[in-house]
Amino acid sequence: MAVERDILETDILIVGAGPAGLALAYHLANLVKRDGSVAMPEVFLMDKGSYVGAHSLSGAVMDPRGLAELIPDFKEKGAPLEAPVSADSFVFLSEQGSVKSPFMPPPLKNHGNYVISLNKLTGWMAKQVESMGVDIYAGLAGFELLVENGRVTGVQTVDMGLDKDGSPRSNFEPGSIIKAKVTVLCEGTHGSLTRQAAEKIPELRANSIPQSYLTGIKEVWEIPAGRVRAGEVIHTVGFPQSSHEYGGGWIYGMTDTMVSTGYCVGLDSPDPTNDSHGKFQRYKLHPFMRKILNGGTMLHYGAKTVPVGGYYSMPKLVHEGLLICGDAAGMLNARKLKGVHLAIKSGIAAAETLFVAAKTGDYSRQSLDTYARSFDQSWAGRELYAVRNFHSAFEGGLFAGVFHAGMQMLTGGRGLFDRRAHKADHEYMLTLAEYRKKFSRDPQKPQVRFDNSYTFDKVTDVYKSGTMHEEHQPSHLVIADYDICNTRCTEEYGNPCQHFCPASVYNIVDDPTRADKQKLELTPSNCVHCKTCDIADPYQVIRWVVPQGGEGPNYTNC
Repeated sequence: MAVERDILETDILIVGAGPAGLALAYHLANLVKRDGSVAMPEVFLMDKGSYVGAHSLSGAVMDPRGLAELIPDFKEKGAPLEAPVSADSFVFLSEQGSVKSPFMPPPLKNHGNYVISLNKLTGWMAKQVESMGVDIYAGLAGFELLVENGRVTGVQTVDMGLDKDGSPRSNFEPGSIIKAKVTVLCEGTHGSLTRQAAEKIPELRANSIPQSYLTGIKEVWEIPAGRVRAGEVIHTVGFPQSSHEYGGGWIYGMTDTMVSTGYCVGLDSPDPTNDSHGKFQRYKLHPFMRKILNGGTMLHYGAKTVPVGGYYSMPKLVHEGLLICGDAAGMLNARKLKGVHLAIKSGIAAAETLFVAAKTGDYSRQSLDTYARSFDQSWAGRELYAVRNFHSAFEGGLFAGVFHAGMQMLTGGRGLFDRRAHKADHEYMLTLAEYRKKFSRDPQKPQVRFDNSYTFDKVTDVYKSGTMHEEHQPSHLVIADYDICNTRCTEEYGNPCQHFCPASVYNIVDDPTRADKQKLELTPSNCVHCKTCDIADPYQVIRWVVPQGGEGPNYTNC
Protein backbone atom coordinates (compact mmCIF):
# COMPACT_ATOMS: atom_id res chain seq x y z
CA MET A 1 0.00 0.00 0.00
CA ALA A 2 1.37 3.39 -0.99
CA VAL A 3 2.13 5.70 1.91
CA GLU A 4 0.98 9.28 1.67
CA ARG A 5 3.75 11.61 2.80
CA ASP A 6 3.78 15.28 3.65
CA ILE A 7 5.92 17.32 1.29
CA LEU A 8 7.88 20.25 2.69
CA GLU A 9 9.77 22.68 0.50
CA THR A 10 12.80 24.75 1.43
CA ASP A 11 15.67 26.52 -0.27
CA ILE A 12 18.58 24.87 1.56
CA LEU A 13 18.41 21.56 3.42
CA ILE A 14 21.34 20.89 5.78
CA VAL A 15 21.59 17.32 7.05
CA GLY A 16 23.65 17.17 10.23
CA ALA A 17 24.15 19.73 13.00
CA GLY A 18 27.85 19.08 13.55
CA PRO A 19 30.64 21.63 13.10
CA ALA A 20 30.20 21.84 9.30
CA GLY A 21 26.42 22.17 9.22
CA LEU A 22 26.31 24.65 12.08
CA ALA A 23 29.11 26.74 10.56
CA LEU A 24 27.23 26.84 7.27
CA ALA A 25 23.98 28.00 8.86
CA TYR A 26 25.68 30.63 11.05
CA HIS A 27 27.87 32.09 8.33
CA LEU A 28 25.06 32.20 5.78
CA ALA A 29 22.80 34.07 8.22
CA ASN A 30 25.68 36.41 9.05
CA LEU A 31 26.39 37.15 5.38
CA VAL A 32 22.73 37.95 4.74
CA LYS A 33 22.59 40.18 7.81
CA ARG A 34 25.71 42.12 6.85
CA ASP A 35 24.71 42.49 3.20
CA GLY A 36 21.20 43.78 3.83
CA SER A 37 20.13 43.54 0.19
CA VAL A 38 18.91 39.95 0.04
CA ALA A 39 16.33 38.03 2.05
CA MET A 40 17.51 35.11 4.11
CA PRO A 41 16.89 31.93 2.12
CA GLU A 42 14.76 29.34 3.88
CA VAL A 43 17.08 26.94 5.69
CA PHE A 44 16.02 23.58 7.10
CA LEU A 45 18.75 22.25 9.45
CA MET A 46 18.07 18.73 10.75
CA ASP A 47 20.00 16.33 12.98
CA LYS A 48 19.27 12.73 13.91
CA GLY A 49 20.43 13.11 17.53
CA SER A 50 17.95 13.80 20.29
CA TYR A 51 19.67 17.17 20.80
CA VAL A 52 22.49 18.96 19.04
CA GLY A 53 25.71 17.33 20.21
CA ALA A 54 24.11 14.02 21.17
CA HIS A 55 26.05 12.28 18.39
CA SER A 56 29.12 14.54 18.41
CA LEU A 57 32.24 12.71 19.55
CA SER A 58 35.93 13.43 19.14
CA GLY A 59 39.18 13.33 21.14
CA ALA A 60 39.50 16.29 20.91
CA VAL A 61 42.24 18.85 20.44
CA MET A 62 40.97 21.65 18.22
CA ASP A 63 42.94 23.98 15.99
CA PRO A 64 40.97 27.22 16.52
CA ARG A 65 41.60 28.63 13.04
CA GLY A 66 38.21 27.61 11.64
CA LEU A 67 36.24 28.78 14.66
CA ALA A 68 38.14 32.08 14.77
CA GLU A 69 37.25 32.73 11.13
CA LEU A 70 33.60 31.88 11.77
CA ILE A 71 33.15 33.70 15.09
CA PRO A 72 36.18 35.94 15.76
CA ASP A 73 35.03 36.70 19.32
CA PHE A 74 34.32 33.06 20.18
CA LYS A 75 36.11 33.37 23.53
CA GLU A 76 34.14 36.44 24.56
CA LYS A 77 30.93 34.68 23.56
CA GLY A 78 31.70 31.84 25.93
CA ALA A 79 32.80 29.02 23.65
CA PRO A 80 33.25 25.96 25.89
CA LEU A 81 37.02 25.43 25.63
CA GLU A 82 38.16 22.95 28.26
CA ALA A 83 41.77 24.19 28.35
CA PRO A 84 44.46 25.71 26.13
CA VAL A 85 47.15 23.13 25.35
CA SER A 86 49.80 23.48 28.06
CA ALA A 87 52.22 20.66 27.19
CA ASP A 88 52.83 18.03 24.49
CA SER A 89 54.50 14.64 24.67
CA PHE A 90 54.86 11.65 22.38
CA VAL A 91 55.40 8.23 23.93
CA PHE A 92 56.26 4.82 22.48
CA LEU A 93 54.82 1.92 24.48
CA SER A 94 56.29 -1.57 24.55
CA GLU A 95 54.35 -4.32 26.32
CA GLN A 96 55.48 -3.17 29.76
CA GLY A 97 57.71 -0.16 29.19
CA SER A 98 57.45 3.35 27.81
CA VAL A 99 59.89 5.71 26.12
CA LYS A 100 59.12 9.40 25.82
CA SER A 101 60.37 10.96 22.60
CA PRO A 102 63.11 13.55 23.26
CA PHE A 103 61.50 15.77 20.61
CA MET A 104 57.95 16.32 19.41
CA PRO A 105 57.10 15.45 15.82
CA PRO A 106 56.18 18.86 14.32
CA PRO A 107 52.65 17.78 13.24
CA LEU A 108 51.83 16.82 16.84
CA LYS A 109 52.86 20.14 18.36
CA ASN A 110 49.69 21.71 19.69
CA HIS A 111 50.76 25.13 20.93
CA GLY A 112 47.83 27.50 20.41
CA ASN A 113 45.26 24.72 20.21
CA TYR A 114 42.55 23.79 22.73
CA VAL A 115 41.35 20.64 24.43
CA ILE A 116 37.60 20.57 23.89
CA SER A 117 34.49 18.46 24.27
CA LEU A 118 33.02 18.35 20.76
CA ASN A 119 29.64 17.54 22.24
CA LYS A 120 29.70 20.77 24.25
CA LEU A 121 31.16 22.83 21.41
CA THR A 122 28.43 21.85 18.95
CA GLY A 123 25.79 22.55 21.59
CA TRP A 124 27.23 26.05 21.99
CA MET A 125 27.46 26.56 18.23
CA ALA A 126 23.79 25.59 17.95
CA LYS A 127 22.86 28.43 20.30
CA GLN A 128 24.81 30.88 18.14
CA VAL A 129 22.97 29.60 15.06
CA GLU A 130 19.58 29.94 16.73
CA SER A 131 20.47 33.47 17.83
CA MET A 132 20.77 34.30 14.12
CA GLY A 133 17.18 33.18 13.55
CA VAL A 134 17.84 29.70 12.11
CA ASP A 135 15.78 26.86 13.58
CA ILE A 136 17.35 23.45 14.18
CA TYR A 137 15.24 20.30 13.99
CA ALA A 138 16.89 17.76 16.28
CA GLY A 139 15.56 14.22 16.44
CA LEU A 140 14.82 14.14 12.71
CA ALA A 141 16.64 11.48 10.70
CA GLY A 142 17.08 11.40 6.93
CA PHE A 143 16.32 7.93 5.58
CA GLU A 144 16.66 8.30 1.81
CA LEU A 145 18.44 10.74 -0.47
CA LEU A 146 16.07 11.73 -3.27
CA VAL A 147 17.57 11.90 -6.76
CA GLU A 148 15.46 12.73 -9.82
CA ASN A 149 16.93 12.70 -13.33
CA GLY A 150 20.45 12.86 -11.90
CA ARG A 151 19.71 15.84 -9.63
CA VAL A 152 19.49 15.64 -5.82
CA THR A 153 16.10 17.05 -4.87
CA GLY A 154 15.96 16.47 -1.12
CA VAL A 155 15.55 13.82 1.55
CA GLN A 156 12.83 11.54 2.86
CA THR A 157 12.85 11.32 6.66
CA VAL A 158 12.54 8.00 8.48
CA ASP A 159 9.17 6.41 9.22
CA MET A 160 8.23 6.38 12.90
CA GLY A 161 6.08 3.81 14.70
CA LEU A 162 6.94 0.67 12.73
CA ASP A 163 7.03 -2.77 14.35
CA LYS A 164 10.06 -5.05 14.11
CA ASP A 165 8.71 -6.62 10.92
CA GLY A 166 8.15 -3.20 9.35
CA SER A 167 4.37 -3.16 9.76
CA PRO A 168 2.74 0.08 11.02
CA ARG A 169 1.74 0.28 14.68
CA SER A 170 -1.07 2.43 16.06
CA ASN A 171 1.35 5.36 16.46
CA PHE A 172 2.70 5.14 12.91
CA GLU A 173 3.90 8.43 11.39
CA PRO A 174 5.18 8.28 7.81
CA GLY A 175 8.37 10.14 7.08
CA SER A 176 8.09 13.42 5.23
CA ILE A 177 9.63 14.42 1.93
CA ILE A 178 11.75 17.55 2.24
CA LYS A 179 12.40 19.08 -1.15
CA ALA A 180 15.22 21.60 -1.51
CA LYS A 181 17.02 23.59 -4.15
CA VAL A 182 20.25 22.41 -2.54
CA THR A 183 20.84 19.56 -0.08
CA VAL A 184 24.03 19.81 1.97
CA LEU A 185 25.29 16.59 3.57
CA CYS A 186 27.10 17.32 6.83
CA GLU A 187 26.20 14.04 8.51
CA GLY A 188 29.66 13.00 9.66
CA THR A 189 31.77 9.93 9.01
CA HIS A 190 30.39 7.35 6.57
CA GLY A 191 26.91 8.84 6.68
CA SER A 192 24.08 6.73 5.31
CA LEU A 193 22.87 9.45 2.92
CA THR A 194 26.42 10.14 1.73
CA ARG A 195 26.78 6.44 0.99
CA GLN A 196 23.52 6.56 -0.97
CA ALA A 197 24.82 9.59 -2.87
CA ALA A 198 27.89 7.63 -3.98
CA GLU A 199 25.69 4.71 -5.08
CA LYS A 200 23.11 6.80 -6.91
CA ILE A 201 25.65 9.22 -8.41
CA PRO A 202 28.75 7.09 -9.19
CA GLU A 203 30.69 10.04 -10.58
CA LEU A 204 31.05 11.41 -7.04
CA ARG A 205 33.69 8.78 -6.28
CA ALA A 206 34.76 7.82 -9.79
CA ASN A 207 38.25 9.31 -9.37
CA SER A 208 38.66 8.74 -5.62
CA ILE A 209 40.79 6.18 -3.83
CA PRO A 210 38.63 4.15 -1.39
CA GLN A 211 38.29 5.88 1.95
CA SER A 212 40.14 4.34 4.91
CA TYR A 213 38.94 4.46 8.51
CA LEU A 214 39.92 4.06 12.12
CA THR A 215 37.54 3.11 14.89
CA GLY A 216 38.19 5.37 17.84
CA ILE A 217 37.21 4.32 21.37
CA LYS A 218 36.96 7.01 24.02
CA GLU A 219 36.35 7.22 27.75
CA VAL A 220 36.27 10.33 29.93
CA TRP A 221 37.73 9.78 33.40
CA GLU A 222 37.77 11.72 36.63
CA ILE A 223 41.20 11.17 38.21
CA PRO A 224 43.08 12.29 41.33
CA ALA A 225 44.75 15.69 41.01
CA GLY A 226 48.45 15.91 40.20
CA ARG A 227 48.66 13.28 37.45
CA VAL A 228 47.77 15.25 34.32
CA ARG A 229 47.55 19.01 34.00
CA ALA A 230 44.68 20.80 32.29
CA GLY A 231 45.67 21.15 28.65
CA GLU A 232 48.33 18.44 28.74
CA VAL A 233 48.34 16.41 25.51
CA ILE A 234 49.94 12.94 25.31
CA HIS A 235 49.96 10.79 22.16
CA THR A 236 51.18 7.20 22.14
CA VAL A 237 52.04 4.54 19.57
CA GLY A 238 52.89 0.90 20.09
CA PHE A 239 51.19 -1.34 22.62
CA PRO A 240 48.73 -2.94 22.21
CA GLN A 241 48.76 -2.48 18.43
CA SER A 242 51.25 -4.56 16.45
CA SER A 243 53.80 -2.67 14.35
CA HIS A 244 52.18 -3.78 11.08
CA GLU A 245 48.83 -2.22 11.97
CA TYR A 246 47.76 1.42 12.03
CA GLY A 247 46.63 3.13 15.23
CA GLY A 248 47.55 4.84 18.48
CA GLY A 249 46.29 6.31 21.73
CA TRP A 250 45.85 9.61 23.54
CA ILE A 251 45.39 11.26 26.92
CA TYR A 252 44.10 14.85 26.95
CA GLY A 253 43.84 16.86 30.16
CA MET A 254 40.40 18.50 30.17
CA THR A 255 40.94 19.82 33.70
CA ASP A 256 43.45 18.99 36.43
CA THR A 257 41.16 16.13 37.49
CA MET A 258 39.48 15.04 34.24
CA VAL A 259 40.96 13.41 31.14
CA SER A 260 39.80 12.26 27.76
CA THR A 261 41.56 9.04 26.84
CA GLY A 262 41.14 6.66 23.95
CA TYR A 263 42.62 4.47 21.29
CA CYS A 264 42.19 4.40 17.50
CA VAL A 265 42.49 1.17 15.54
CA GLY A 266 42.81 0.90 11.75
CA LEU A 267 40.05 -1.02 9.98
CA ASP A 268 42.48 -2.09 7.24
CA SER A 269 43.81 -4.76 9.59
CA PRO A 270 44.45 -8.29 8.29
CA ASP A 271 43.23 -9.74 11.62
CA PRO A 272 39.63 -11.03 11.60
CA THR A 273 39.58 -10.73 15.41
CA ASN A 274 40.52 -7.02 15.31
CA ASP A 275 38.72 -5.51 18.31
CA SER A 276 39.09 -1.78 18.94
CA HIS A 277 37.26 -1.91 22.26
CA GLY A 278 39.33 -4.83 23.53
CA LYS A 279 42.56 -3.11 22.47
CA PHE A 280 41.57 0.05 24.34
CA GLN A 281 40.87 -1.92 27.51
CA ARG A 282 44.31 -3.57 27.17
CA TYR A 283 45.82 -0.13 26.57
CA LYS A 284 44.52 1.00 29.96
CA LEU A 285 46.27 -1.96 31.60
CA HIS A 286 49.70 -0.70 30.55
CA PRO A 287 51.74 0.62 33.52
CA PHE A 288 51.99 4.04 31.85
CA MET A 289 48.20 4.31 31.74
CA ARG A 290 47.66 2.86 35.20
CA LYS A 291 49.73 5.69 36.69
CA ILE A 292 47.19 8.11 35.24
CA LEU A 293 43.87 6.30 35.67
CA ASN A 294 44.20 4.10 38.78
CA GLY A 295 41.84 5.25 41.51
CA GLY A 296 39.78 7.26 39.05
CA THR A 297 36.20 6.93 37.85
CA MET A 298 35.06 6.40 34.29
CA LEU A 299 32.28 8.88 33.48
CA HIS A 300 31.52 8.64 29.75
CA TYR A 301 32.08 6.30 26.80
CA GLY A 302 31.82 6.66 23.05
CA ALA A 303 32.98 5.19 19.75
CA LYS A 304 33.09 6.50 16.19
CA THR A 305 34.88 5.91 12.94
CA VAL A 306 37.44 8.41 11.68
CA PRO A 307 38.18 8.97 7.94
CA VAL A 308 41.95 8.98 7.41
CA GLY A 309 42.28 8.23 3.69
CA GLY A 310 43.12 11.85 2.95
CA TYR A 311 42.80 14.21 0.00
CA TYR A 312 42.73 11.53 -2.69
CA SER A 313 39.94 9.66 -0.90
CA MET A 314 37.59 12.64 -0.85
CA PRO A 315 34.58 12.53 -3.19
CA LYS A 316 33.60 15.32 -5.51
CA LEU A 317 32.12 17.98 -3.24
CA VAL A 318 29.44 19.18 -5.65
CA HIS A 319 26.72 17.71 -7.84
CA GLU A 320 23.43 19.02 -9.18
CA GLY A 321 21.51 20.05 -6.06
CA LEU A 322 24.17 18.66 -3.69
CA LEU A 323 27.11 19.83 -1.56
CA ILE A 324 29.15 17.60 0.80
CA CYS A 325 31.00 19.03 3.82
CA GLY A 326 33.17 18.00 6.77
CA ASP A 327 33.67 14.40 7.81
CA ALA A 328 31.03 13.30 5.29
CA ALA A 329 33.60 14.30 2.66
CA GLY A 330 36.55 12.82 4.58
CA MET A 331 38.04 16.18 5.55
CA LEU A 332 40.55 15.15 8.20
CA ASN A 333 44.25 15.91 8.56
CA ALA A 334 45.49 12.44 9.50
CA ARG A 335 49.00 13.69 10.25
CA LYS A 336 47.74 16.16 12.87
CA LEU A 337 44.74 14.03 13.94
CA LYS A 338 42.41 17.01 13.48
CA GLY A 339 39.30 17.72 11.47
CA VAL A 340 37.00 20.07 13.42
CA HIS A 341 38.65 23.19 11.98
CA LEU A 342 38.43 21.77 8.46
CA ALA A 343 34.75 20.92 8.87
CA ILE A 344 34.03 24.47 10.03
CA LYS A 345 35.94 25.91 7.07
CA SER A 346 33.99 23.71 4.65
CA GLY A 347 30.76 25.06 6.14
CA ILE A 348 32.04 28.62 5.70
CA ALA A 349 32.95 27.96 2.05
CA ALA A 350 29.56 26.34 1.39
CA ALA A 351 27.77 29.28 3.01
CA GLU A 352 29.57 31.78 0.79
CA THR A 353 28.60 29.83 -2.32
CA LEU A 354 24.97 29.54 -1.21
CA PHE A 355 24.84 33.23 -0.32
CA VAL A 356 25.74 34.13 -3.90
CA ALA A 357 23.22 31.56 -5.18
CA ALA A 358 20.49 33.11 -3.03
CA LYS A 359 21.41 36.60 -4.17
CA THR A 360 21.36 35.70 -7.88
CA GLY A 361 18.65 33.05 -7.72
CA ASP A 362 21.05 30.66 -9.44
CA TYR A 363 21.33 27.26 -7.74
CA SER A 364 22.70 25.51 -10.83
CA ARG A 365 25.61 23.09 -10.82
CA GLN A 366 27.79 25.78 -12.36
CA SER A 367 26.97 28.13 -9.49
CA LEU A 368 27.51 25.45 -6.82
CA ASP A 369 30.89 24.45 -8.29
CA THR A 370 32.26 27.61 -6.69
CA TYR A 371 32.18 25.77 -3.35
CA ALA A 372 34.60 23.07 -4.47
CA ARG A 373 37.00 25.59 -5.99
CA SER A 374 36.80 27.88 -2.97
CA PHE A 375 37.47 25.09 -0.48
CA ASP A 376 40.31 23.63 -2.55
CA GLN A 377 42.04 27.00 -2.82
CA SER A 378 41.57 27.88 0.86
CA TRP A 379 44.00 27.23 3.70
CA ALA A 380 41.95 24.11 4.50
CA GLY A 381 42.31 22.68 1.00
CA ARG A 382 46.03 23.43 1.00
CA GLU A 383 46.40 21.77 4.40
CA LEU A 384 44.70 18.59 3.19
CA TYR A 385 46.74 18.51 0.00
CA ALA A 386 49.98 18.81 1.99
CA VAL A 387 49.13 15.57 3.87
CA ARG A 388 47.55 13.80 0.90
CA ASN A 389 49.75 10.71 1.17
CA PHE A 390 50.12 10.43 4.94
CA HIS A 391 47.94 7.40 5.61
CA SER A 392 49.25 5.48 2.61
CA ALA A 393 52.78 5.93 4.01
CA PHE A 394 51.88 3.34 6.66
CA GLU A 395 50.87 0.66 4.18
CA GLY A 396 54.02 -1.26 5.17
CA GLY A 397 53.62 -0.80 8.93
CA LEU A 398 54.66 1.65 11.64
CA PHE A 399 58.41 1.88 11.05
CA ALA A 400 58.17 2.15 7.26
CA GLY A 401 55.42 4.70 7.80
CA VAL A 402 57.59 6.90 10.01
CA PHE A 403 60.25 6.92 7.29
CA HIS A 404 57.81 7.74 4.50
CA ALA A 405 56.03 10.39 6.59
CA GLY A 406 59.40 12.07 7.15
CA MET A 407 60.10 12.02 3.42
CA GLN A 408 56.71 13.58 2.77
CA MET A 409 57.50 16.45 5.11
CA LEU A 410 60.66 17.12 3.09
CA THR A 411 58.88 16.99 -0.28
CA GLY A 412 55.71 19.02 0.29
CA GLY A 413 53.57 15.97 0.97
CA ARG A 414 54.59 13.85 -1.99
CA GLY A 415 57.20 11.54 -0.49
CA LEU A 416 58.56 8.67 -2.58
CA PHE A 417 55.17 8.03 -4.17
CA ASP A 418 52.04 9.99 -4.92
CA ARG A 419 48.45 8.76 -4.90
CA ARG A 420 49.39 5.27 -3.74
CA ALA A 421 46.66 2.72 -4.43
CA HIS A 422 44.63 1.61 -1.42
CA LYS A 423 41.89 -1.00 -1.28
CA ALA A 424 38.70 -0.64 0.70
CA ASP A 425 39.40 -1.49 4.34
CA HIS A 426 37.39 -4.73 4.39
CA GLU A 427 39.49 -6.12 1.53
CA TYR A 428 42.55 -6.22 3.81
CA MET A 429 40.96 -8.66 6.24
CA LEU A 430 42.37 -12.18 5.80
CA THR A 431 40.41 -15.38 6.13
CA LEU A 432 41.47 -17.65 8.97
CA ALA A 433 43.32 -19.86 6.47
CA GLU A 434 45.07 -16.88 4.83
CA TYR A 435 46.05 -15.52 8.24
CA ARG A 436 47.58 -18.84 9.28
CA LYS A 437 49.51 -19.02 6.02
CA LYS A 438 50.89 -15.49 6.35
CA PHE A 439 51.67 -15.43 10.09
CA SER A 440 52.12 -19.17 10.80
CA ARG A 441 49.57 -19.02 13.63
CA ASP A 442 45.90 -18.52 14.29
CA PRO A 443 44.64 -14.99 15.02
CA GLN A 444 45.23 -14.49 18.74
CA LYS A 445 42.90 -12.08 20.49
CA PRO A 446 44.23 -11.54 24.03
CA GLN A 447 41.52 -11.87 26.63
CA VAL A 448 40.88 -9.07 29.09
CA ARG A 449 39.24 -9.62 32.46
CA PHE A 450 36.59 -6.96 32.86
CA ASP A 451 36.10 -5.83 36.45
CA ASN A 452 33.74 -3.01 35.34
CA SER A 453 35.50 -0.54 37.59
CA TYR A 454 38.74 -0.09 35.61
CA THR A 455 38.26 -2.31 32.56
CA PHE A 456 34.78 -2.50 31.11
CA ASP A 457 32.88 -4.95 28.95
CA LYS A 458 31.15 -3.53 25.91
CA VAL A 459 27.65 -3.52 27.37
CA THR A 460 28.75 -1.60 30.47
CA ASP A 461 30.56 0.93 28.30
CA VAL A 462 27.49 1.35 26.09
CA TYR A 463 25.47 2.25 29.19
CA LYS A 464 27.93 5.09 29.81
CA SER A 465 27.23 6.45 26.31
CA GLY A 466 23.60 7.10 27.18
CA THR A 467 22.50 5.06 24.15
CA MET A 468 18.75 4.60 23.80
CA HIS A 469 16.70 2.86 21.09
CA GLU A 470 13.09 1.76 21.13
CA GLU A 471 13.10 -2.03 21.04
CA HIS A 472 10.00 -2.44 18.84
CA GLN A 473 11.18 -1.12 15.50
CA PRO A 474 12.90 -2.61 12.45
CA SER A 475 16.59 -3.26 12.96
CA HIS A 476 18.69 -0.40 11.60
CA LEU A 477 21.49 -2.93 11.00
CA VAL A 478 20.23 -4.54 7.82
CA ILE A 479 21.72 -7.96 7.00
CA ALA A 480 21.36 -8.79 3.32
CA ASP A 481 22.01 -12.53 3.74
CA TYR A 482 21.97 -14.25 7.12
CA ASP A 483 23.05 -17.51 5.48
CA ILE A 484 26.43 -15.94 4.72
CA CYS A 485 26.76 -14.88 8.36
CA ASN A 486 25.78 -18.25 9.80
CA THR A 487 27.72 -20.54 7.48
CA ARG A 488 30.32 -19.10 5.13
CA CYS A 489 31.49 -16.26 7.39
CA THR A 490 31.72 -18.60 10.39
CA GLU A 491 33.93 -20.99 8.48
CA GLU A 492 36.07 -18.48 6.58
CA TYR A 493 36.47 -15.59 9.06
CA GLY A 494 35.09 -16.76 12.40
CA ASN A 495 32.39 -14.03 12.40
CA PRO A 496 34.54 -10.92 12.78
CA CYS A 497 31.49 -8.73 13.52
CA GLN A 498 31.46 -10.06 17.08
CA HIS A 499 34.94 -8.58 17.48
CA PHE A 500 34.99 -5.33 15.53
CA CYS A 501 31.72 -3.95 16.89
CA PRO A 502 32.52 -1.81 19.97
CA ALA A 503 28.98 -2.04 21.34
CA SER A 504 28.12 -5.77 21.47
CA VAL A 505 25.48 -5.47 18.76
CA TYR A 506 26.63 -8.67 17.02
CA ASN A 507 26.72 -11.84 19.11
CA ILE A 508 27.19 -15.47 18.15
CA VAL A 509 24.79 -17.76 20.02
CA ASP A 510 23.73 -21.41 19.86
CA ASP A 511 21.29 -22.15 17.05
CA PRO A 512 18.38 -24.25 18.39
CA THR A 513 17.45 -25.32 14.85
CA ARG A 514 20.87 -26.80 14.04
CA ALA A 515 22.64 -29.21 16.35
CA ASP A 516 26.13 -28.07 17.41
CA LYS A 517 25.84 -24.95 15.25
CA GLN A 518 25.70 -21.28 16.07
CA LYS A 519 24.03 -18.25 14.55
CA LEU A 520 24.27 -14.47 14.51
CA GLU A 521 22.00 -12.60 16.91
CA LEU A 522 21.60 -8.82 16.77
CA THR A 523 21.04 -6.37 19.60
CA PRO A 524 20.47 -3.13 17.64
CA SER A 525 19.52 -1.23 20.80
CA ASN A 526 23.22 -1.27 21.81
CA CYS A 527 24.37 0.54 18.67
CA VAL A 528 26.40 3.74 19.21
CA HIS A 529 26.19 4.67 15.50
CA CYS A 530 29.93 4.32 14.82
CA LYS A 531 29.38 2.61 11.38
CA THR A 532 32.29 0.17 11.92
CA CYS A 533 30.15 -2.78 10.80
CA ASP A 534 29.15 -1.12 7.54
CA ILE A 535 32.84 -0.52 6.77
CA ALA A 536 34.61 -3.64 8.07
CA ASP A 537 32.25 -6.49 7.15
CA PRO A 538 34.30 -8.63 4.71
CA TYR A 539 31.24 -9.62 2.64
CA GLN A 540 29.61 -6.17 2.73
CA VAL A 541 26.24 -7.67 3.63
CA ILE A 542 25.76 -5.38 6.66
CA ARG A 543 24.21 -2.00 5.96
CA TRP A 544 23.76 0.69 8.62
CA VAL A 545 20.60 2.75 8.14
CA VAL A 546 19.07 5.34 10.44
CA PRO A 547 16.77 4.21 13.25
CA GLN A 548 13.93 6.42 14.42
CA GLY A 549 15.01 10.02 14.89
CA GLY A 550 16.34 11.05 18.28
CA GLU A 551 17.76 7.61 19.07
CA GLY A 552 21.30 6.38 19.54
CA PRO A 553 23.96 7.74 21.90
CA ASN A 554 23.37 10.78 24.07
CA TYR A 555 26.90 12.04 24.56
CA THR A 556 27.69 14.52 27.30
CA ASN A 557 31.12 16.06 27.85
CA CYS A 558 32.57 13.85 25.09
